[in-house]
Amino acid sequence: MPADTGTGSTAATDSSIGTAKAAAILRDVAREPGAKKPDSILVADGIRRQFGGLTAVDVGHLEVQRGVITALIGPNGAGKTTFFNLLTGFDRPDTGSWSFNGRSLDGVAAHKVARLGMVRTFQLTKVLSKLSVIENMRLAATGQSGENFVSALLPMRWRGQERANTERADSLLARFTLDTKRADFAGSLSGGQRKLLEMARALMVEPELVMLDEPMAGVNPALKQSLLGHVKTLRDEGRTVLFVEHDMDMVRDISDWVVVMAQGEIVAEGPPADVMANPVVIDAYLGAHHDSDISVEAEERRLTAERSATSGDDAQHEETPA
Repeated sequence: MPADTGTGSTAATDSSIGTAKAAAILRDVAREPGAKKPDSILVADGIRRQFGGLTAVDVGHLEVQRGVITALIGPNGAGKTTFFNLLTGFDRPDTGSWSFNGRSLDGVAAHKVARLGMVRTFQLTKVLSKLSVIENMRLAATGQSGENFVSALLPMRWRGQERANTERADSLLARFTLDTKRADFAGSLSGGQRKLLEMARALMVEPELVMLDEPMAGVNPALKQSLLGHVKTLRDEGRTVLFVEHDMDMVRDISDWVVVMAQGEIVAEGPPADVMANPVVIDAYLGAHHDSDISVEAEERRLTAERSATSGDDAQHEETPA
């Protein structure tokens, strides 16, 4: 992974280039649910998950474009996190198929999905509180020789690899401004710092697709801008990002494409500006009558109209001969 050695202005320029490139890739994609993408890294078909009589997820077709930032949004209870769990092997759908880089993930365990290059973070962070920050980072590295019982007894087989993993971990901690917390217990970090640690730890796998479940939840404003910048950098490095978020300002700021879920289904897709203006999306968030005038004056007009209609009907009945 490239080192983050550029200045702030260079990073901003790279982000602008990344945004323009993503817009060009998605320019001709249809603004409709289940739209085909030019180069899909993740494809899901007929994913359905029920809990008793409740259908939590019922996604007919979804494609995630490679190399862009896609936001998955929707009201509470829409099924977003459940869908994440199904795609990453933490839960299994009742029906459906899904693939990553053309390889089926049906029946693939969560840790194997991560090793394939599709890594996710969690809404409630999963740092190992009683391990230090650097130990959390080392643990995420894949293919470690020392994990084998026999090799573990022969330090010469794994010490060099551990040094390389530690150097990589230190580089990522510096990038995410956690290097001063290196020796601290992960449990002592603030909520925002834990989010940063999860994102840094995910990059130890060198993933192609990073899936973030509400990365801004519980993060104070001072760290939000830092997280936003890191997410954009992931795309600018050539990675794909799929994230769940309720913060619409963040969605407008960093996403190249937005997918909207409601009641377990995909109801809309498109660039952020198009999606935010879509009546289907507005209804999903606010209800079908969100734009009704419910002022006192409007209510008086309605009652007056009803009284007039009733008076007219009464008059008509009185004029009708018995």
